[in-house]
Amino acid sequence: MQQHLYKHIKVGRINILRVAKRLPFGSYLVAASEKQEILLPKRYEPENCKVDDLLKVFVYYDSEDRIIATTETPLAQVDECAYLKVVDVNKVGAFMDMGLTKDLFVPFAEQQSRMRTGQSYVVHLYLDEHSGRIMASSKLDKFLLETTHYHKAGQQVDLIIFAKTKLGYKAAIGSTYQGLLYDNEIYQPVKIGDKLKGYIKHIRNDKKIDLSLQQPPERTRAELANRILNYLKEHNGSIHLTDKSSPEEIYKQFGVSKKAYKKALGALYKRRHIVIQKDQIKLVS
Repeated sequence: MQQHLYKHIKVGRINILRVAKRLPFGSYLVAASEKQEILLPKRYEPENCKVDDLLKVFVYYDSEDRIIATTETPLAQVDECAYLKVVDVNKVGAFMDMGLTKDLFVPFAEQQSRMRTGQSYVVHLYLDEHSGRIMASSKLDKFLLETTHYHKAGQQVDLIIFAKTKLGYKAAIGSTYQGLLYDNEIYQPVKIGDKLKGYIKHIRNDKKIDLSLQQPPERTRAELANRILNYLKEHNGSIHLTDKSSPEEIYKQFGVSKKAYKKALGALYKRRHIVIQKDQIKLVS
């Protein structure tokens, strides 16, 4: 493999490279201070491509182990987590669609459970240290840190659900950390592969991360109270969601837990904005 020759180019990632020269079969690209050239095959050249243009390209090894560039956009890059579909399985492993003409290889040794054609799995992309090839693993615990000194309670984060546990769901936080969503705090349908906005609920004493799909209560209470008031004003001053309604009904309407909804109602009641009746909430006129 030639990977060590490319000091300024990241294999398995999108790079900004300069067109150094053009030939009938494609363009040769270089990075700043880079002597080695990378071929961009003609079928990937943008229209009106010319020397000294800067192109956004994905760099990888083709089926003949040549390092090349493409203007195709991959579904994921090295060091990222993604939910990808298996398009083939053979005697050495599985192959997943990553949005390129070349599929992504997942060795049997890197499969949490045996992968099947047509099924989708959350995987972490990495560069194989021996071959330099882009590969993937569904054994996310190998790649995602369980403890943090970086995150703070209340922080918004990007999540991808990757495993079910007895307590709830494991979720990748970005592509570096992992945390836990508890079943009894999830008020919406959740499944493996879902990409969601979430929040750091709590950093435990052991530095492990508890997650939530709801904003911290202190941030949502005032906002939720205003949303309830606006709803009442827009719906003839009443709503049939009370403090006795199901968590699912409340979440469907306002996207919050029943506990948060009840606290917002309590605050509005104390301020004499609403009247709480058995089967409805009414706006005080």
